[in-house]
Amino acid sequence: KYNPQVFVHLAAQAGVRYSITNPAAYIQSNLVGFANVLEGCRHNKIPNLIYASSSSVYGGNKNLPFYEEQAVNHPVSLYAATKKSNELMAHTYSHLYSLNSTGLRFFTVYGPWGRPDMAIHLFTKNILNDRPINVYNHGKMKRDFAYIEDVVNGTLSAIKRNYPCEVFNIGNNRVEELSKIIMLIEKKLNKKAKIELMDIQPGDVEETFADIDYSKEMLEYSPGISVEEGISL
Repeated sequence: KYNPQVFVHLAAQAGVRYSITNPAAYIQSNLVGFANVLEGCRHNKIPNLIYASSSSVYGGNKNLPFYEEQAVNHPVSLYAATKKSNELMAHTYSHLYSLNSTGLRFFTVYGPWGRPDMAIHLFTKNILNDRPINVYNHGKMKRDFAYIEDVVNGTLSAIKRNYPCEVFNIGNNRVEELSKIIMLIEKKLNKKAKIELMDIQPGDVEETFADIDYSKEMLEYSPGISVEEGISL
């Protein structure tokens, strides 16, 4: 009836830690669900599929920054494994049925309407409510934070270009230490955090860092919002 020309699939069971306690949710949503999306696109002859992958596919890779041609054969969480599986499934459908697909490897996304279990939102809420924040790996975690406006612009760019089969990093090409993020939140709230240092959790990686050269070349992707600015918005 509607004959859509593009399908943007951003839904998933997200999060590394929850995949350890409830793997079935990830199998159902991220594998069975994604297979249903691919079948729907195939049978309805959708010209262009854009889907969410994740920086988690890089696993424990120590070769930083992460770039798209790196081997991603060693995921360290089930969540990461399902996202890598999505890329393989999309590649297969592109090959067999000429379904154009673009996977976007989102790095740590933050900003308005962000997931409440992500560090920036969780830390802010707990600090405001005088509750302690759990800081894993004793504060030595490093992340590439991508502000939602930049992420949206990258997604829109992928829609316009409609490549046969690609994956792109959508990050900020900057590494930020968790301790710095806490300091920025404290400064913005004018309130000190109550910090509880914890060991690193199973499935977590110590550092993520996006090489965005390929995204710049192929998507004209150009993130413009620093974490200092983004936390204040």
